[in-house]
Amino acid sequence: MQPIVQRFQVSFQYPVHFTNGLFEPVNPLLADVLRGDGNATARKVYFIIDSGVAAHHPGLAAQVKAYAAAYPSVLTLCADPVVMPGGEACKNDPALVEQIQRAVNDYGIDRHSYIAVIGGGALLDMAGFAAAVSHRGIRLVRIPTTVLAQNDSGVGVKNSVNAFHKKNFLGTFAPPFAVLNDFSFLATLDDRDWRAGISEAIKVALIKDAAFFERIQQDAPALAARDLPAMQYLIYRCAQMHLAHIAGGDPFEMGSSRPLDFGHWAAHKLEALTDYEIRHGEAVAIGIALDCVYANLAGMLGESELRVILEVLETLGFSLYAPALSTRNADGELAVVQGLREFREHLGGRLTIMLLEKIGKGVEVHQVNPQLVAQAVERLEKHSLKVA
Repeated sequence: MQPIVQRFQVSFQYPVHFTNGLFEPVNPLLADVLRGDGNATARKVYFIIDSGVAAHHPGLAAQVKAYAAAYPSVLTLCADPVVMPGGEACKNDPALVEQIQRAVNDYGIDRHSYIAVIGGGALLDMAGFAAAVSHRGIRLVRIPTTVLAQNDSGVGVKNSVNAFHKKNFLGTFAPPFAVLNDFSFLATLDDRDWRAGISEAIKVALIKDAAFFERIQQDAPALAARDLPAMQYLIYRCAQMHLAHIAGGDPFEMGSSRPLDFGHWAAHKLEALTDYEIRHGEAVAIGIALDCVYANLAGMLGESELRVILEVLETLGFSLYAPALSTRNADGELAVVQGLREFREHLGGRLTIMLLEKIGKGVEVHQVNPQLVAQAVERLEKHSLKVA
């Protein structure tokens, strides 16, 4: 008998909105977005709030409840909003995934209901994973509250938790129902979280858009001084570029190329080596610096462009070296080099790393010289001592 070949296509679409005061009753955005599903009755919604956000916005849960009360024909809360820990620790705690799944069971949350998550990228990842594997997929509304989540992790299609001491080992590709970026949450970020997300904008600008990098370079002093209009432009343009890449390339990462993870192979390993004391965006900044120095040593990236990149990162307040970069395994190999093997394993297939040929143009390479990596680490260490 001849094999039966099944073939079909599925179209995905979701909006990414930008607003201020999302939960003010006069702002109809959330209600309008939910109405877009065409349901004639009120939708059941389960809200999860990042504990860090709740601490800075102690009235947020009450605001959510008041908003639901203002739109009773659109949404109904199946329970009071629940507060959960955010940060990378939440992706290392399987009990939190189970807590969400238990709520799905206890409150009868079905595939026509919604889980709405208010918080940083780590909580969005964890809760999104729990939603994606419950009933094979519950509609997810992401409400990112950090720069990193609003311009990168919160606008894409990936959800994950950590396992076996590896970042994002368990996860799904599950597009959200909608992403609602509320700029008003940015005002309460500490300086580290304000800064950290800028690294993802630098990343995408360096590999795709020299003009965007020039804008970041121009705005760097204002961004470091927490200028909100400069940050709003950066978030919008960065989110726009990430979404364009997802739509036009390999959204579910079936290949072995992942251009938007420029600087990430070392960043992910550095996070683990420091027990996540270094935040993701901070690690990405170091990873970008490392890969740019490596590209310079390999004869790819010119010295003048390397200097500009490092200066922009430092103007923004990033440290470009961490002692963990120099940690060595028992066999004498730099521990961070293990990140190359883990990066390849995570995607499968041939090792594919994005490096810079010049600002605005990334090129893929399939081999990385560990000796040059070690030289790049030494150069960053010396550079950091000069800066200090």
